[in-house]
Amino acid sequence: MKGKLFLIPTTLGSADPKSSLPESVIAKIQSLDEFVVEEVRTARRFLSPLKMATPIRELKFHELSEHTKPAEIPSFLESAMNGKDVGLLSEAGCPCVADPGSLLVQCAHQKGIEVVPLVGPSSLMLALMGSGLNGQNFAFVGYLPKEQGARIQKLKELERLARKTGQAQLFIETPYRNNHMVEDILAHCQPDTRLCLAADLTLPTQFIQAKTVSDWRKAKPDLNKRPTVFLIG
Repeated sequence: MKGKLFLIPTTLGSADPKSSLPESVIAKIQSLDEFVVEEVRTARRFLSPLKMATPIRELKFHELSEHTKPAEIPSFLESAMNGKDVGLLSEAGCPCVADPGSLLVQCAHQKGIEVVPLVGPSSLMLALMGSGLNGQNFAFVGYLPKEQGARIQKLKELERLARKTGQAQLFIETPYRNNHMVEDILAHCQPDTRLCLAADLTLPTQFIQAKTVSDWRKAKPDLNKRPTVFLIG
């Protein structure tokens, strides 16, 4: 019998896990002693308050990041091949969305290991729900180009697509570059394009507002270093 790979969502910040994770999910996390994570330090910080069945110092971690070599990934599932359940932890929110966890899931499917997604917060879905934009036709396009010229070109492309099809466009940015993203949107998108800014989701400082670009130009939001989902439609 093979074990299972559990896909474990984490909190979207330093909130108490019990505030956004169901008890059944917390119970499953507590029962595991082997995890694949993007960064061990972050994983330990998330797991520490959960009263794990196995002491934190005895848990086994495999690091899967953008620097991990593809040839290493199958070894992370050796325990699952031998009947033991393994957890895949996201850095924030749901695994495999804008993080490298999908490579592990692909490997699990190839090896016939059952993949079990667990319930938890998704910044993308929460932002879409709170935006008032098209929830039946939307696309997540990840990170836009870092170089400003290419970023502006991509923004205009997404705006044209949203205006032509009605499809809401979701994207994210490294938090310390958020204000540069806002500046480019306000400078180069059409005044009547709708822009939703969803920051610090599920946290006490949560901020979700949708306005036209014209109205945002008057508001001058400051999202520096605040995890944010951008939506245009």
